[in-house]
Amino acid sequence: MINKIAKSLREAVAPITDGASVMITGFGDSGLPRQLIDALIDHGAADLTIISNNAGTERTGLARLLELGRVRKIVCTYPKSSGSVVFTELYRAGKIELELVPQGTLLERMRAAGAGLGPFFTPTGYGTLIAEGKEQRVIDGKGYVLEQPLAADFALVKAYQADRWGNLTYRLASRGFGPVMCMAAKATIVQVDDILPLGLIPPETVVTPGIFVHSVVRKDA
Repeated sequence: MINKIAKSLREAVAPITDGASVMITGFGDSGLPRQLIDALIDHGAADLTIISNNAGTERTGLARLLELGRVRKIVCTYPKSSGSVVFTELYRAGKIELELVPQGTLLERMRAAGAGLGPFFTPTGYGTLIAEGKEQRVIDGKGYVLEQPLAADFALVKAYQADRWGNLTYRLASRGFGPVMCMAAKATIVQVDDILPLGLIPPETVVTPGIFVHSVVRKDA
């Protein structure tokens, strides 16, 4: 019997080891899997590479993970968004690496990895610092940058509902990065508001099929 329900948040994040790469959903604080991040902090994994749209706000959640020195490198679009005081302190002190990726490129790199595709050309960043060290071409008079697929060992995802097979629905901002991160990670760990009996989620509302999900856990477990 397929049953992907974890008994607790702590159990859900237990497979994450030192040195792992971890995708985390969210647009700023919206769609951020706060409970899973807190569980990861308690779990103690370090030397992590974090892939997320932002670098955390204030000193909680993702920012707290950074502040504790658990993150070696962050791959993101907005490292210095409103309230990102921790990242700024660490970066100026030379204590964290940064790979800056335009938001659309970040999504497409993850989507390419999840779909099993190779590198792709995009006009975003052509002729700028973002393109340094990358192949650049002019095709039909337009400049492009060659970007690589972006995968990860784990993804921490916030969704709305799940069943024991791992089928997911989303609400609002959590849908922005959730579906592509589920596909691009080797193991996807999802916190949800509710876990429904099998068959109660209408098939047409499933956004992420359970095949892309390793475990689900209620956010209050």
